[in-house]
Amino acid sequence: MLGLRKALRWLKNKLVEKAQRILLTVIVAGPTPRHVAFIMDGNRRYARSHQRRVQEGHKEGFLVLRRMLEICYRLNIKCVSVFAFAIDNFNRPEDEVAALMSLAEEKLIEIASHGLALDMNAPISSVTDFCSDLLNQYGVRMNVVGNVGLLPASVQKAVRRAERMTRHNNVAIFNLHMPYASRYEITLAVQSCVRNSIASNDDRVITEDDIDRQLLTSLGGSPPLDVLVRTSGVKRLSDYLLWQASFALMRFYLPDN
Repeated sequence: MLGLRKALRWLKNKLVEKAQRILLTVIVAGPTPRHVAFIMDGNRRYARSHQRRVQEGHKEGFLVLRRMLEICYRLNIKCVSVFAFAIDNFNRPEDEVAALMSLAEEKLIEIASHGLALDMNAPISSVTDFCSDLLNQYGVRMNVVGNVGLLPASVQKAVRRAERMTRHNNVAIFNLHMPYASRYEITLAVQSCVRNSIASNDDRVITEDDIDRQLLTSLGGSPPLDVLVRTSGVKRLSDYLLWQASFALMRFYLPDN
């Protein structure tokens, strides 16, 4: 039992260290940004390199995400966006997709019940062994951004409940992009502009500002993107926030093996 507690303390410390190293890439960028986005990838690579199941890699990735959110909101960053699941990820093996959907539903239900519970001083004895209501503590409203209609019905229900339970929060924003593709978002925005123009019999030229106002992130109240961090050595955007990242500072974090 003592050995297990030591192992759990070690895991907690490793997660905190990893989250802090990633967030340092944001801090060194200059003044505190208003909007930071993360591409949280490398979970499968991490799991395979440590001879563990892919599902376990995704769970550990979620723990790191929660640590990073805590640090971001302590830094007074007003909006945090996370690329959790791409539309193209539905092409992955069925068992992996099913496990991800199950994990997403579990965490969304947890958010609706506890506001993304998190205690920085608590030992990690399970994925849900956190006590503080992080989103409510920092006044964070959660938006699930993407083509939500592609999610299983049970996950859609969990999404609606999590968003409803944090809707009263107005200090900061947490955008969970799932399932998401930037081309899908931009297409929706252009289509909305065209519909609005037709409905108002407005024959003026559609501008960049018109499209920007119809982006899902803009409709959710997010400020312009300042910093984008990718938590792997891959140096590409992978169809994430292509429009919003046009003038954002980008940092590519090289993870431990």
